[in-house]
Amino acid sequence: MAHAWNPEQYLRFADERGRPFLDLTSRVGAEAPRRVVDLGAGPGTLTSLLAARWPDAEVLAVDSSPEMVERALALDGISAEHGDLRSWEPPGPVDVLVSNAALQWSPGHLELLPRLVGMLAPGGWFAMQVPGNFEEPSHAIRRDLAAEAPYAPHLRGVAHPASHDAATYLRALQGLGLEVDAWETTYLHVLRGEDPVFEWVSGTGARPTLQALPQELRETFETEFRARLRRAYPDEGQGVVLPFRRLFAVARTAG
Repeated sequence: MAHAWNPEQYLRFADERGRPFLDLTSRVGAEAPRRVVDLGAGPGTLTSLLAARWPDAEVLAVDSSPEMVERALALDGISAEHGDLRSWEPPGPVDVLVSNAALQWSPGHLELLPRLVGMLAPGGWFAMQVPGNFEEPSHAIRRDLAAEAPYAPHLRGVAHPASHDAATYLRALQGLGLEVDAWETTYLHVLRGEDPVFEWVSGTGARPTLQALPQELRETFETEFRARLRRAYPDEGQGVVLPFRRLFAVARTAG
């Protein structure tokens, strides 16, 4: 089932979404890469940081969403193209390959790692980050509600993100012969505004679910989803705290 990304909705929490990218790429030790690829780059705003860090590199943003690619094409210092990370091939060896908050949308993505690592030049770097919060209320509430009538018949087979633990990624990349640094971090995002957790998830993990529902059911689903999220994430006067666990791995091939 096809679903669209909304760059503006995604960027509502640009600072919070950007912090893991900065933490991830700060561990990449490349000094003068020639080709840098951000695979699953979204609107390209974070890819631009790679261009600022390595101004002499060819920096490419790749995303499967036409809406995101259109947004990225408007940015200076990078190029952008449409491509699915499951099948996209680079024009040549890649010195730095980044996949930030993208692999979780590909079922069985551990099986993609050998192909992605195979894109790297000798001494090349691979950096990945995926969410690890799928048992948190923000996801569990959506799953529970989606299984209820009258929504369930419309939501069978709808895409949902999933990931492994950091140790699994470490072992998988070590098995490919890379030197690996893997870790996890739980961020405590303080969100403000009306139903901020709903606004967060509607731009990412809940997006396919919402888009799969017919309009009349989507409205009732959203109303109940918002109410349950408010109970799970109360605002006690200083903003809503959204704990968000993320998993990281940075790996390097032999030079």
